[in-house]
Amino acid sequence: MDKTALRDAATVILVRDPGGSPSVLMGQRGETAAFMPSRFVFPGGAMDPGDHHVPFGSDLSPRCLSRMDDHSTPGLGRALAATAIRELWEETGLRLAMPGVWPGEPPEDWQAFAAPGCVPAAERLSFVFRAITPKGRPRRFDARFFVADADALLGDIDDFSRASDELSHLQWIPLEKVRDFHLPFVTEVVLAEVAAALPSLDPPETVPFFDNGAEESLFRRLGGVGPMQALGAKA
Repeated sequence: MDKTALRDAATVILVRDPGGSPSVLMGQRGETAAFMPSRFVFPGGAMDPGDHHVPFGSDLSPRCLSRMDDHSTPGLGRALAATAIRELWEETGLRLAMPGVWPGEPPEDWQAFAAPGCVPAAERLSFVFRAITPKGRPRRFDARFFVADADALLGDIDDFSRASDELSHLQWIPLEKVRDFHLPFVTEVVLAEVAAALPSLDPPETVPFFDNGAEESLFRRLGGVGPMQALGAKA
């Protein structure tokens, strides 16, 4: 696989106590990681082919699906929601799930998730941001960012004992202090969007999109009719 090829990806921003003293779940990438080394990031990663075939106990909202589905890739929105839930599980050990039975044997990378009698629950995910990694980076992703209330998690939200070692220093960071951490630029922008919408975590009227797919970096909004704006290389 060409590691510089553009890959679909999904990220989850979990917000704890959104109507009070909000905090977000983040972890630190390793200093030798090829993509965003040493940065504090939200759980997330690239979509796997099997994510297209994951059953849900509850589905994404029609508004989210309408802004994510691609006619050239049927079911893309649901697959990205599955990616978000799987990556959250793998990197933090937390389940965005509900009690339920899988129709048949779960895929290998979902078996531990499903073991207690759980199926993924996507209803509480809101699609809030999209960003394409600029050209010239060692890894490039077409990333969709979801936000969800931490109370949608099944189980103890402070139990990271099942997490992989991909992210270290997993913690709930108060929103007012999160910019003291070493963050990627796009993460800062997403956080500003989420903070401005609080206490609501509902799907926004329009979804910001940092489009670095062409030679010129553009900012536009999905679901709206506003003008595009050139951003420059920093985006």
